[in-house]
Amino acid sequence: MMLRRLVVRFPTSVLCSAEKIHTPILGERPLPLNPPSQTFLRTFLDLHQFGNKEAIAKERERLSDEINRGYFADISEIRKNDGKIAMANNTIIPSSTAVKFPDLEVSFPDGRCVKLPINAAQTVTDTSQMPVPYVSLLCLSFRASSLGMVESWILPFRDSFSDAGTVQIYEVSFIDSWLLSLGPARRLILKMMRKSNDPHRQVVYSFGDHYYFRKKLQILNLLTGYIFLLDGLGRIRWQGFGYATEEELSWLLSCTSLLLDEK
Repeated sequence: MMLRRLVVRFPTSVLCSAEKIHTPILGERPLPLNPPSQTFLRTFLDLHQFGNKEAIAKERERLSDEINRGYFADISEIRKNDGKIAMANNTIIPSSTAVKFPDLEVSFPDGRCVKLPINAAQTVTDTSQMPVPYVSLLCLSFRASSLGMVESWILPFRDSFSDAGTVQIYEVSFIDSWLLSLGPARRLILKMMRKSNDPHRQVVYSFGDHYYFRKKLQILNLLTGYIFLLDGLGRIRWQGFGYATEEELSWLLSCTSLLLDEK
C-alpha cells in the first residue's frame, strides 16, 4: 500500500485543473489539466503536428485550460468543502438520458490489460477471463489525497453486495507522467503495486496522458475522488464525489439495487 501511495504522489503522475462545469446528467464536476512542464515537453515532442491546424487548435484549447486552473485552485476548493465538490445523485439516472463511460485502458499488477468498462463483447489481452458485471462501481483517484475518499465508498458498497456475483468494483489510479508510462518503468511500477485478493474488487492503474478522458467526464479538480455507478452497457447511472456521507451511501446502495432488479 505504501509503495502504491508513493507512485500516485508523484507530482507529474497526477492531474491538473480547470473550472467547475454543471451538466444536468453528470452534475457539477471538474476537468483536469497537466503540469506546465509536462505540457511543454509533450508540445515539444509533437512539433511534427504543427502543420496540422486541427492539432494546433486542440493544443491551444488545452493550454488555455491549464493556464486558467492550477494546483492551488484545486487545494482552495478542497479546503472549502473537504473534497466534496458536489453532492452525489440522489436518484438513478434514467437509461434514456444516461451517457456511456468513455473507454479507459487499465493495467493490472500482474501485467494484464483491459479496457473499461467491461462488457460482453470485450476481449481481455490475456488468457484469463474477466467477469462481465451487470453493475460496476468505478472509483477514480488521480492523487494520493483521494485514496481515502474512494475507500469510504468502496467498503460499504462491497459489504452490501459481496454476494451479488454480477457486481464488480474497479479502483483506478492514474499515473500521468510520460516517464513512468514508458514500458520498463511501467512494468517495474506494476510489480511493486498492491494486488487485490477480493474477487469483487479490482485494483488497476492507467498510464499516460488522460486530458481528453477527463474532459469527457468534465473532471477538473484532481485532488478529490470520483465515483461512477455503471450498468451492464457501460452507461453512467449515478455519480458521487469526495468522502461518502451516510445519506449519499444510502442513495448509492438504493440505485445499485434498482439496477440489479432491471436485469
